[in-house]
Amino acid sequence: EVNIEFEAHSISDNDYNGIKKLLQQLFLKAPVNTAELTDILIQQNHIGSIIKQAEVQEDSSDDDDDDDDEVFGFISCLNLMERQGTQCAEQIKELILSRCEKSCEQHVVEQLNKLLNDNTKPVGLLLSERFINVPPQIALPMHQQLQKELTEAQRTNKPCGKCHYYLLISKTFTEATKSSSKRREGRSQQKEELMFANAEEEFFYEKALLKFNFSVQEESDTCLGGRWSFDDVPMKPLRTVMIVPADGINVIMDKLKDYLS
Repeated sequence: EVNIEFEAHSISDNDYNGIKKLLQQLFLKAPVNTAELTDILIQQNHIGSIIKQAEVQEDSSDDDDDDDDEVFGFISCLNLMERQGTQCAEQIKELILSRCEKSCEQHVVEQLNKLLNDNTKPVGLLLSERFINVPPQIALPMHQQLQKELTEAQRTNKPCGKCHYYLLISKTFTEATKSSSKRREGRSQQKEELMFANAEEEFFYEKALLKFNFSVQEESDTCLGGRWSFDDVPMKPLRTVMIVPADGINVIMDKLKDYLS
């Protein structure tokens, strides 16, 4: 087993390709301008961190230098109200509303629409993406640091300060086999066990005031989506959308602490 040490850094221009790659892994073929989104996250680098491999002292041969800068994960937040009018913010709102319309009852669609368009209570898209080989323990310090930075941004009136709600789009899975036979009952979606690629996001899910899933089976032809299996059970890739009240974050952090320590 290879033991890799990871460390967090502020986001910088050099991280462009790495962040964009992780965003594409989240949005897959959805029409979201990930290039613009990456640019914004780099511009507002008073919040957010990236995960890189910790530098190893011993043999620093020159040929593996390009590896040092690989981004293994990142965390940041996009205030959808502040970024109104940017293509990526509008596309993300459109994406989740259209998916919500396809898979939820009308009152949920209306609630989501209201939450996304209430300028007095900004919604922040909480982005926390990492490669599968990065241990979930790293999530706790990353989230804690982000919360500190968001509080500080609010205090100093910098972008992305006050969010009333956080919007998360999580990579999730259910067993592929069960769904087809149960589809008739209509209620099966709740019963299927949802597995989270980022384990900590289950705690956000518990506190969400609105949540729904949509399938990305058709879009995920990469190794990160299509051929998933746990213990040889084929898995169906989903995205789980949730809106979490910002004042519930401390409770979530405490639960995360218990879970990860």
